[in-house]
Amino acid sequence: MPRPLSHARIWAAIDALAARHGMSVSGLAKAAGLDPTTFNKSKRVTAAGRPRWPNTESLSRILQATGAELEDLLLPEDGAARTPNRVPLIGLAQAGTGGYFDDAGFPVGGGWEETAFPEIRDEHAYALEVTGDSMEPFYREGDVIVVSPAAEVRRGDRVVVKTIAGEVMAKVLVRRTQTRVELHSFNPEHDPRVLKPQEILWMARIVWASQ
Repeated sequence: MPRPLSHARIWAAIDALAARHGMSVSGLAKAAGLDPTTFNKSKRVTAAGRPRWPNTESLSRILQATGAELEDLLLPEDGAARTPNRVPLIGLAQAGTGGYFDDAGFPVGGGWEETAFPEIRDEHAYALEVTGDSMEPFYREGDVIVVSPAAEVRRGDRVVVKTIAGEVMAKVLVRRTQTRVELHSFNPEHDPRVLKPQEILWMARIVWASQ
C-alpha cells in the first residue's frame, strides 16, 4: 500500500523535482514565477513550529514550469531518479536563421548540438542558449532554456515566439485574442511587443531552465 502524502514527503518531492530539473528549490520557484523563497526550508514550518504545506497554486505552477505531471511530482518510494535525456541545442540568436525549424516550430535539419535534460514528455523538445540581456533577471546570458512545442501555451507562460519575418524572441505571453498577441519582456528595460496573430509563425512554451 502506498504511503500517505505526509508533510515531509511532499516537501521531499519538491526538492526531488527541482534536482531532477537541475535547479535549486529557489531556482524552481523563480522558474514558476513565484517568490524565490517560496520553497525554502524556513518556509516549511510556521513560527510556532507547526507544519506549513505548499499551496495548490504553487504546486500547479512548478508542474507547469517543468512540464511535469502530478504523478511525476511524487517519485517512487525508493526516490529513484530518471535517466537524463538529450535534446538538441542551438543559440537563441541562431534560431532566427533558416533551416532549424519547420513551420510548426519543431526542430529539423542539422547543425544542432546536444545537451542533457532530466525529463520531458515531448520528443520534439529542444534547448536554446540565452544571449543578451533581454531575459534578465530570470535568465542570463549562457543559461539554457528548454522549449516544448507540444506543451499547451496559456496566458502568463514564458514562451519562445518566431515571427513570419524570422525574428525569434523569448517573452511572457500576457494576452492573446483573435486580433492581437501581447508579449512582455523579462527585462523591464525592454519594451513590450504587440503582434497580430498572422505575424506569428509559431509559439512554444519554455518548460525548464538551467539556473
